[in-house]
Amino acid sequence: MDEINIIKKNIYDNAQTHFLGNFPEDLPLDKAYIHIGIYLGWVIDNDLYSNFFAEEAELLIHRFKKREFNYTIISEVWDGYLGFELFDRVGNMFTYYYYGGGLYRKDYQDVLCKELPSIYHVNDNWENYELMSKKISERFQEWKKMIE
Repeated sequence: MDEINIIKKNIYDNAQTHFLGNFPEDLPLDKAYIHIGIYLGWVIDNDLYSNFFAEEAELLIHRFKKREFNYTIISEVWDGYLGFELFDRVGNMFTYYYYGGGLYRKDYQDVLCKELPSIYHVNDNWENYELMSKKISERFQEWKKMIE
């Protein structure tokens, strides 16, 4: 079976579902974009995005790579949407396994949320991005070995 058919039309995350869920009322809504933005930023840094995303977000991608703004801005511009059309073939396969399979959320909680009340209390900063980026990269390397 073609692996792309398995993940076709998959939506991995959407900030709106967080607003309607257990999102703390005392936090600003932009906190729902942080975990999505960190992942999307890592995808951009590792060139695992689709031609569609490259065309639609060319300036955003360029400015993000130059660190003119952070990952949360990209997530907000895309309305907190994380779907299949944003990733290339390898990016989709990994995202399906890692993000869609719940391992990203577990890693996010283990790395950034140890002493926080929820995933929404994570601070929006480059230090947290770098910590998660390192973890995602480790998982990506493990995944690549698994599929070889």
